[in-house]
Amino acid sequence: MDRLRPRNREVFSGFTNAEIEKMKNFLNEPKGVTWGREFYQKLAGSFNRSTGRAGKPVIKWTEIEGWFQAKLQDLPQVPNSELMVPKCKEVDVMQDPSELEFEAKSSKDGAWYDVEAFLAHRFLSTGEAEVHVRFVGFGAEEDEWINIKSSVRQRSIPLENTECSNLNVGDSVLCFQERRDQAIYFDAQIVEIQRRMHDIRGCRCLILIRYDHDNSEERVRLRRLCRRAKY
Repeated sequence: MDRLRPRNREVFSGFTNAEIEKMKNFLNEPKGVTWGREFYQKLAGSFNRSTGRAGKPVIKWTEIEGWFQAKLQDLPQVPNSELMVPKCKEVDVMQDPSELEFEAKSSKDGAWYDVEAFLAHRFLSTGEAEVHVRFVGFGAEEDEWINIKSSVRQRSIPLENTECSNLNVGDSVLCFQERRDQAIYFDAQIVEIQRRMHDIRGCRCLILIRYDHDNSEERVRLRRLCRRAKY
């Protein structure tokens, strides 16, 4: 899955021509039509199930949202009564718990995926609680029962170019692992940091991380790391 999270980043550009045409058609709908999270999630599901995306990274609803927001910003200004553009949440305002976004660790591969919905919950004989999770971009066949205590948490946040100075050896991060057959997020620890001068491309530091699930190591750029949410 292409899980490079687009919050405050450049607009995702991995859409196929057919997907772009479909999104452009929505832009041409009469004024007054608004889009929300449910619309983006359903469109992502439609794209991910299409034959044109076979063998390509899975599309996230937030990537579609970013594309629409970028295109809407390029449109001529119209009265608010005619067009509503989704607004970003203010980071210094306390969120309603119902608006928080979560991620969960799949028992199938040990990777973390964004949660679309919590469908049900149950208590095991051990007293531990589990939730039935649907992952963003996946259908019901991929739903899983997930241990709340060990495998559900608030969504990790992509690190910005200026945040490399806040990283230290030993820090826990979420790292985007790219392989020929998959591209998904795993927990990791920072082993070493080679700090370098930034240039027009942004942070050029090299960060050696060790994945928690198999203890393998890899040198990565900051753009592949997310900061785990603190409680």
